[in-house]
Amino acid sequence: MQITGMLYGSQLLDFVDFPRAEVLGPDADEEAIKAMIERHGSVFVKPVFKGGVGKKGKAGLLGRARDLKSALTEKERLYFVEHRHGNQVAKANGVTFEGAVPAEHEVYFSLSVSTEFRAPTLTLTHCGGMDIEEVDEKHIARVPFDALTGMKAFVVANALIDIGAPSEIISPLVQQLPKLWELYHNFGMTVLELNPIRMRPDRRGRLTPVACDFKCGFDRDDSRWHRLNLPPHLFAADYSDFEQEINQLRTHQGQSDVYVINDKGTILAPTFGGGANSLVTEMLGDDAIISSDFGGNPPYEKMKSVAAICFDHWLAQSNVLFVIGGKSNNTDIFETFRAMADALREHFSRHGPTPLFVVIGRGGPNLVRGMAVFRDTCEALGLPYRFFGFDSAMSEVVDYAREVNEWMKAGGREQIATRLGLEAPAKAA
Repeated sequence: MQITGMLYGSQLLDFVDFPRAEVLGPDADEEAIKAMIERHGSVFVKPVFKGGVGKKGKAGLLGRARDLKSALTEKERLYFVEHRHGNQVAKANGVTFEGAVPAEHEVYFSLSVSTEFRAPTLTLTHCGGMDIEEVDEKHIARVPFDALTGMKAFVVANALIDIGAPSEIISPLVQQLPKLWELYHNFGMTVLELNPIRMRPDRRGRLTPVACDFKCGFDRDDSRWHRLNLPPHLFAADYSDFEQEINQLRTHQGQSDVYVINDKGTILAPTFGGGANSLVTEMLGDDAIISSDFGGNPPYEKMKSVAAICFDHWLAQSNVLFVIGGKSNNTDIFETFRAMADALREHFSRHGPTPLFVVIGRGGPNLVRGMAVFRDTCEALGLPYRFFGFDSAMSEVVDYAREVNEWMKAGGREQIATRLGLEAPAKAA
């Protein structure tokens, strides 16, 4: 759940009075654009994307205009542009016009929780305006600090001195950057990044840090982000009915992260845990229908609702129901499996049976009781199944699910359909 760009980033920065570039949205009229150009000399035209997608500048998706005609030409080019970065594809819906900020110095700044330090961590360099991975390590400060005391001015000052930042930028940054901790900490953010912050001189030559680009991510299960009054559509990566239905469950305990990988896939894989999700998504490839993380110890009601939505949308085309996760520390396996089994039973009652092979790989509290519930359900519904416990390598379980999928494509689906009494089973691709 991310916000990128200055359209909404400028509103968040205004909460803490952090200086930022002047921004006009997609609905800006020609007079406002012309007036901005006159004030700043030029404007940058940037496409507005949902969620976070990187490398826009390197892809040429950034326009600069010094007159109204050029600005409108760039608006036409970028308004609905499509951008592909890795396996991400995003389509713009609008542009922003941002006033140019003259500066000699550019700064990169970010706040996040470091798994290395187990603490909130400041990342800072005076070599901003470029990817942090491309900056020499000697110019980067990564400084953990105590969340109880917050990011104090001395933390920023020491970080800048340690990396040899120019003396003229230290005092202005020490005054302004601590404001960003308030924004990060008070509204449930997981990451906050400004790149670049341009150090704009005033008439007396004193520098002011001005944010020229913005990125942040939220923990959507932390309710404090609601206080920002952001429109809900910002956090929908897609408009599919399936993802919208799953996202409605965000108000409940537990995670419900889901993304449709291949709407023609044949393995429905509800996954528990981020590590499991990464491995499973990579190994299943195009056979996977969704990428998901339903961990976080969801209660029975939520897990049943999540499973029911998945089954309603995808079970008819699935060869394999693949429930997979690592060895849980606190998720009650019995509760989650009981909820999914009940949802599967009710789906068959409403829509009739469908040829399916159930594969489960899991570990954690109440595992045996949970598998017993799923076993009883599969046998009652006449579905073949194979369960793997915590002592099985996850990669081998994924390989087994793929082998079952190939067997289903090669005639296994018809065999199961005959066993279920279905005359003309629908073939999965």
